[in-house]
Amino acid sequence: MMRKASLIITGIVIGAGCATLGQHARVLIGSPAFAAAADTYKNLSLFGDVFDKVRADYVERPDEQKLVESAINGMLTSLDPHSSYLDAKGFKDMRTQTEGKFGGLGIEVTQEDGLVKVVTPIDDTPASKAGVMSGDLIFAIDDDNVQGLSLNQAVDKMRGQINTPVKLTILRGKDKEKIEVKLTRAEIHIKSVRSHKEDEDIGYIRISQFNEETSDGLRTAIQKFQQEMPGDKLKGYIVDLRNNPGGLLDQSIQVVNSFIDHGEIVSTRGRTADETQRYNARAAGDISRGKPVVVLINGGSASASEIVAGALQDHKRATILGTRSFGKGSVQTIIPLGGNNGALRLTTARYYTPSGRSIQAKGIDPDINLLQDVPDELKGKDDTKGEASLKGHLKNGEDEKSGSQAYVPPDPKKDKQLIAAVEILHGKFKPQSAAEQSKPSDSSKPKASN
Repeated sequence: MMRKASLIITGIVIGAGCATLGQHARVLIGSPAFAAAADTYKNLSLFGDVFDKVRADYVERPDEQKLVESAINGMLTSLDPHSSYLDAKGFKDMRTQTEGKFGGLGIEVTQEDGLVKVVTPIDDTPASKAGVMSGDLIFAIDDDNVQGLSLNQAVDKMRGQINTPVKLTILRGKDKEKIEVKLTRAEIHIKSVRSHKEDEDIGYIRISQFNEETSDGLRTAIQKFQQEMPGDKLKGYIVDLRNNPGGLLDQSIQVVNSFIDHGEIVSTRGRTADETQRYNARAAGDISRGKPVVVLINGGSASASEIVAGALQDHKRATILGTRSFGKGSVQTIIPLGGNNGALRLTTARYYTPSGRSIQAKGIDPDINLLQDVPDELKGKDDTKGEASLKGHLKNGEDEKSGSQAYVPPDPKKDKQLIAAVEILHGKFKPQSAAEQSKPSDSSKPKASN
């Protein structure tokens, strides 16, 4: 396994917490500190010697800028799967991504064993419409093998002019079934929030990603439901965070604040105690008027999605339903380097839910665990491995948990988790044992274990 870093085609995916900008300077005091400083300068001198040798003696004249950038990237990616260097173009793409509009295929990807791995396709993009799935390994792009390419190089090959074709050769499932997928590049405008009525008395809200439009989109949806279903007619809300890879920290906080008006939402804890930050709900922030809430999560729900699910679960404000989330519980701080030098994406802290639970490599366990019925051709190919499977991930004790099922049926009538959420809000849901859930059935009624 070479290196891993989360990227979106044509843009960096920003993990929750990236809105924090800044640099921290530490003063070295005392002889042990000076000794450490001397060792550091010795190592830097070694790097300088190697750089000079490569520049002077390599068989071809190297690009010195690329040498430096590769060295920086190697240092950062050796820390954990989420730290990386963004050159000037990557930094610009990242900021474009947070605005919710960019060009490409609409896939969040990482790198595994030299191949590009799909974390999740984004709703209503060329990738999702073509049937690209979480866990797919991209083996070739336009028949060019991606092995040997860096993640950035592979992403660049998938970029291109809008309305131009690209062919992906993907490997799917344990047997590595080879599939060719033809797509057309498009301008991707992520509509973060989509909503509609379920059974004429429930507000369904799908959040596909946390970008700058999320909190406003959520408020608009809630207000619309309250106008269309006034008073007791509105039974409650379903907030669908399945396969939502995360996004901006401030947006996840505002989403939680839309359902609670007091208490802690999330805390971040860095290397030292004085780096702890706590984010609390604003009074009168709850615009949902106390209506019941069901939150849907699965193995593709990560980062900001887990903050929302964990906070609402700890406050007992929502019923969390689905499968265990991804477990991405670390904070990435974006540190601009000035001029045209790009930025660092550096892991600086961990997330904790209001009750003090760490999300990292464990995820959020739902209150009601409910598996979907998976088509035969997709069985064994529908799970995500989760944060705990990533090489170099931040450890979190002995009880780390792997990923879980991330399949969502395209037909809502076969979506057992959605059906169960509706039944919960109608007061008709009857949980069943895990043994009963595993029995084959022709019924579309959901089965679950609490």
